[in-house]
Amino acid sequence: MGGAWAPGRALAALLLTASALSAALLVPGAPPEPDADAAQPRDVDKKNHIELKMDQALLLIQNELPKTNLTVYWTSDRCYHCLPQVLASVSRSGKPGKLSTTAVAVSTQHKSILQLNDTLDDKELCRLEYEFGEFGNYTLLVTHVHNDASEIACDLLVNKNPIDSNLPVSIAFLIGLMLIIVISLLKFLLSLDDFNNWISKAMHSRETDRLINSELGAPSRTGPLGGHDAQTETWPSPAARLRCVDTFRGFALIIMVFVNYGGGKYWYFKHASWNGLTVADLVFPWFVFIMGTSIFLSTTSAIRRGCSRLKLFGKVAWRSFLLIYIGIVIVNPNYCFGPLSWDKLRIPGVLQRLGVTYFVVAVLELLFAKNLPDTCALDGRILSLRYLMSDWPQWLIVLMLENMWLGLTLLLPVPGCPTGYLGPGGIGDWGKFPNCTGGAAGYIDRVLLGEDHLYQHPSSAVLYRTEVPFDPEGILGTINSIMTAYLGVQAGKILFYYKDSTKDILLRFGAWWFALGLVSVILTKATENEGFIPINKNLWSISYVTTMSSFAFFILFILYPVVDLKGLWTGAPFIYPGMNSILVYVGHEVFESYFPFQWKLEDSQSHREHLTQNIVATAVWVLIAYVLYKKKVFWKI
Repeated sequence: MGGAWAPGRALAALLLTASALSAALLVPGAPPEPDADAAQPRDVDKKNHIELKMDQALLLIQNELPKTNLTVYWTSDRCYHCLPQVLASVSRSGKPGKLSTTAVAVSTQHKSILQLNDTLDDKELCRLEYEFGEFGNYTLLVTHVHNDASEIACDLLVNKNPIDSNLPVSIAFLIGLMLIIVISLLKFLLSLDDFNNWISKAMHSRETDRLINSELGAPSRTGPLGGHDAQTETWPSPAARLRCVDTFRGFALIIMVFVNYGGGKYWYFKHASWNGLTVADLVFPWFVFIMGTSIFLSTTSAIRRGCSRLKLFGKVAWRSFLLIYIGIVIVNPNYCFGPLSWDKLRIPGVLQRLGVTYFVVAVLELLFAKNLPDTCALDGRILSLRYLMSDWPQWLIVLMLENMWLGLTLLLPVPGCPTGYLGPGGIGDWGKFPNCTGGAAGYIDRVLLGEDHLYQHPSSAVLYRTEVPFDPEGILGTINSIMTAYLGVQAGKILFYYKDSTKDILLRFGAWWFALGLVSVILTKATENEGFIPINKNLWSISYVTTMSSFAFFILFILYPVVDLKGLWTGAPFIYPGMNSILVYVGHEVFESYFPFQWKLEDSQSHREHLTQNIVATAVWVLIAYVLYKKKVFWKI
């Protein structure tokens, strides 16, 4: 992206993408599992009384065995060590050449594993793996091989081809890429004197200047970019801020808004059911990481201006309280079930975790921060760890908290569950521990907070069919959230103390990226489920922290030279929501059900329509953030 990506055009591109999708895409789709906002299903096969929902296909199981009743078991290949579930029972045909047919709906989100057993003795007759396509029509024919009663054949036939449910995402991506290329090319042409002279001959020079500055011009590098204590105020000049930090924060926030609004109802824009990562699992730790970076930069700046640490502590405590209060009272998900009920109020949450994490990390910096020189780059040691050694008390406390997480997670006895259990419970682990979801993390939350005050519909319920409440923002995971933010503090220290040496900054970003990535590989054994501590967003596992922080250092490794050093990209449009992050996050939660963020869809079983709606809703928040930026309004608690 060129450094001249204009704000007006960038925002128009997002809106144009949404409108183009709405008008051009003709492909239906959305998730198969029961969903609170999934409306009426499609009646695909009236003869068999099967109504298909999004991400489902019709499977006709035909039994030609005259003397054998069939039990068909199903599991997803994404469900690790899962107890197979009964999909259907098919009676015997009764006579040779006659068919007994049962129709069922099957999931198309992942590859399905089908196992056909003899109902009488539960003996496995055949097994097959297949990835069904959305709204496809299939037949599974079970018969003898050449009339040999000792050998069974299971043949899968396609009666009706499925649709390409990922087509809307592909088209949206291509439209967005095309717009970026066109805008970047136009900006390049406008930077050429000859092209500008040619334009000047075709139109009034004043009109040309207005077009360049208002529609295609990037925000001035001498304009206001920041703010501190007041709710609406003018922020300091860009010299006092790092645009890559705001850009990274805005990037994470916009993806968060998009996936919170539904992400087109695609499974990869929803949280992983248990271990592993999806797009939705990336953004929250990045937001926490960059919050840690901002904590260091703002705290250091305030102390250097002579602000009292006691006064700063009061501001930290107040902001933390407001974050927790807003999370519990204003954006609580239990409002979906009616008026606020203190008996059913969810206590943990995203803003609550941010509030606690912010308080702990900011207080550590206030208590132990030292007055170090403006730069460490002049000490001549490329591998200097001075910025690390200076805050050994903070590291000691953070590592003590991390040891507490490890001790409780791996050693705390949980009634009815194996010690150190990290699984999802439900039908996972062959159904042996159905009520052990999350092990110690789930147990601590249920004991200290109560089941009624936790998240009632965890992502593990989708594949693992868990029935106990589990909160992904629970108490134990907040410890690792603090670790994530403190790793972000290290990024802030690098940017501040080595600001005179780009080489030193990039070297240290690269070192953190590699070191944390190596730790992740060791902890996970480079696998999704077989490692010592798998990557798990629900548990906020330590491997999740190291992996996401490794990615974060890599992103800063790219953004810093591109955005701040060379000025090749202004950070638009992400920088605008990044500078009004609390307003955008709270606003998108509170106004989620209002137009233009949501409206009644013609086909609620269409990925295309959901994707269009979610892109428009996200783009509107970018536009709101842009307007506030232009008016120099920045809301901060």
